[in-house]
Order: sequence, then C-alpha cells, then structure tokens
Amino acid sequence: MKTSLLALAAVATTLAGPALADKLDDIIAAGTLRCAVVLDFPPMGSRDANNNPQGFDVDYCNDLAKSLGVTAEVVETTFPERIPALMSGSVDVAVASTSDTLERAKTVGFSIPYYAFENAVVSREGLDMANWEGMKGKTVGATAGTYEAIWLEGKVKEWGAGEFRPYQNQADVFLALSQGQLDATVSTVEVAEANVKSGNFKGIKIVDKAPMVPDYVALITLREEYGLINYMNLFINQQVRTGRYAELYKKWVGEGEPANLTIQGVYR
Repeated sequence: MKTSLLALAAVATTLAGPALADKLDDIIAAGTLRCAVVLDFPPMGSRDANNNPQGFDVDYCNDLAKSLGVTAEVVETTFPERIPALMSGSVDVAVASTSDTLERAKTVGFSIPYYAFENAVVSREGLDMANWEGMKGKTVGATAGTYEAIWLEGKVKEWGAGEFRPYQNQADVFLALSQGQLDATVSTVEVAEANVKSGNFKGIKIVDKAPMVPDYVALITLREEYGLINYMNLFINQQVRTGRYAELYKKWVGEGEPANLTIQGVYR
C-alpha cells in the first residue's frame, strides 16, 4: 500500500510539472517595472521643461514600483499603442488612463478603476456652438480607439450628419482644432482645462460637458496574469484608503474632491 501511494504521488508530481513564475515574480526578480504611459495627456501624463515625464499617471507608476520594491521605467506610449506594447512584451503594465471596456477585456486584464473622468466639449473660437448638441453636422475628431472617439463617432452616425476624424494622439487632435481643421472635440475635463490654460493651442474654448457616463479607467496587463492583477487591485485600494489618491489629485488636477471610484452595488 505504501509503495502504491508513493508511486501515485510521483505520478501526480510529474503531471503537475514545475511551478511557473508569473509576471509579478518576474517584475520583482528583474528589479524594474516598465509602465506604458501616454505623455501628451496632461495632467495625467506630459513632459516638464527638462523633458522629463510628469503627471498623475507617472506618479502612479512610481508609486506602484515603490510598493513592489523595484525601479519604475516610464515607456512613452500613444493611446493606440497601449495594448500592442503589452502584447509584444515591451512593457509590464499600462498606467495610461485606459477605459475598462468589455471589448478590450477580451484581450487584456483590467484592475479595478484607479481614476474616473468626466468629459467636456471643446470647440474652436468663433464657432456658433452653445452646447454639446451644437456638434451636430460639424467636423469633429478625437484620438482613435479612445472612449471619447467611440462616443463621438457613434453620435455622428446617429445624427446622420457631420464628419468624424480619428487622430493618432491627443496633441494632434487639439492642434487640428486650433488650426481650424476640426470644429470640435470631446476630451476629459482635466485635459480640456489643461490644454486651454496652457496656451499651446490658440483659439480653443470649452463649450459644455458631454452627456457621457463617467469614464472609469484601470491599470492593464496581460489577461492571464492573475497574480499581478490581484496585486494591482489591492494597491489601488490602498492608494485610496491611505489618502494618496486624493494627494495626487490635488497635486495634478487641483482643488476639490477626486471622483468616487465605487459604483453602488458593484465596487466596494
């Protein structure tokens, strides 16, 4: 009987195979956390006068790396490149204001939300547009693949009038708006206010809030990396309960209360 049990144990061990390290272990072993961050999306990500990365998402990457006991490496990424960068192994996670859509969840793994955006309508000055409905029949655009772009393109189809133009990055959208190639765009309130205030894009103004549900954004990594996803969920929880989330909001966005990241009956 003893011999039989030992034999069964040996077979079970063979079938189980060696324990495989996951991405969380790999990051700790490497001593570096590579974060994809969009750096033309102030105040979430941009560059300072010395060309160094800065912003809410940059600090969030640094905080996550610190919690892991590793060094943060910020990898500049455009919005369309976030998921390809993960899939190619160029980065470990994306701290890049990524909307947690069901379509994207077929490809990548999402954490719980770490930030939530409201959206604003921005138009060029001199255009007769009193509210968001004034976009009907106009030429509008946004960064391809983003929450704002999906909503705007859907509205153009719904109205049966106007034109939607996708752009590679946020800076190109606001440049096109400033140069009169676009009549209006939709962006997060934070980005709209930052770009109007910066003076880098002359002749633009905030018109109205867009009637969109809050845009909850999450950290993303490879879909199968459950250990890392679980760690990021707890990390976000602790960022909120320690007050760090509110601290970063005040630093990069300004006074006021940061958005509540819970949805009644869903997130706790």
